[in-house]
Amino acid sequence: MKMVRVDDLQVFIRAADNGSLSAAARQLDLSPAVASAALKRLEQALGAQLLARSTRSLRLTLAGERYLEHARGALDALQAGRLALEQDRRELSGSLSLSMPSDLGRNLLRPWLDDFLRSHPGLGLQLRISDRVADLYRQPVDVALRYGVPEDSSLVALPLMPDNRRVLCASPDYLARHGAPETPQDLRGHQCLRMVLGTAVHERWSFERDGQRQTVAVGGRWLSDDGEVVRRWAVDGCGIAYKSRLDVLADLRAGRLARLLPGYETEATPLCLVTPHRLMLSPAVAALRGHLQHCLEQYLAEPGADRAD
Repeated sequence: MKMVRVDDLQVFIRAADNGSLSAAARQLDLSPAVASAALKRLEQALGAQLLARSTRSLRLTLAGERYLEHARGALDALQAGRLALEQDRRELSGSLSLSMPSDLGRNLLRPWLDDFLRSHPGLGLQLRISDRVADLYRQPVDVALRYGVPEDSSLVALPLMPDNRRVLCASPDYLARHGAPETPQDLRGHQCLRMVLGTAVHERWSFERDGQRQTVAVGGRWLSDDGEVVRRWAVDGCGIAYKSRLDVLADLRAGRLARLLPGYETEATPLCLVTPHRLMLSPAVAALRGHLQHCLEQYLAEPGADRAD
């Protein structure tokens, strides 16, 4: 198998992102002929056509669409390795602005971030804790922690916990008074604690079983745009919550909340580190990502995790 060159991967990714080989050449400060040769060399090494080209247009082939994700991953890995070596050679300095959801930020991430700052005394950190999604292009935010993959494809989303899902849960007190739902449709007869996400209310909760997806329109007296308030309402026995597993894992382990409908698969809500552009993947961001991934792995491996599954 022929060796794939990193420079050729860069040409392919830039061409795919811009829909133009000439634009990729300009961004990489290459001549069109050199960029074209790099793309041909990559396709020959892989034995597949990645881009369908004509005099006026360029588009990804099916093989190109499948390979693009792997090409990005390879460059990300090389970038992470380079940043790791740079971090070893110099102390992190400057300031980092970070946006994150309220419940996750206050109850789980804040002590981890405190440890991160203690390890890097030359670095300053500004926290923006809110369940309102930060506009990374207009607000002074370097990086954001978000649940779900951004709809804006121009943003760069680095997975921290890609397999995270929502958990349907309620307190033992609430269940003692109202009973537990046996099917998703039973939720219509319960007090459901709903979140306001942006301008929309998250009141259509989805579940899947045996390949069949059910979406239930839920209602209730309690409604908030703050995830921590919703979690506290659930712990206090006000109703049933449909929260990220990370947000309620400590409550599940301690028995303050109980998981409901365990036979159903719940909505995916991956946790990602999001930046406006790959150029903003500074050594500080790379170090922060590595630190948070390590903390998450340790937290999920703590005794009692099986009580939340």
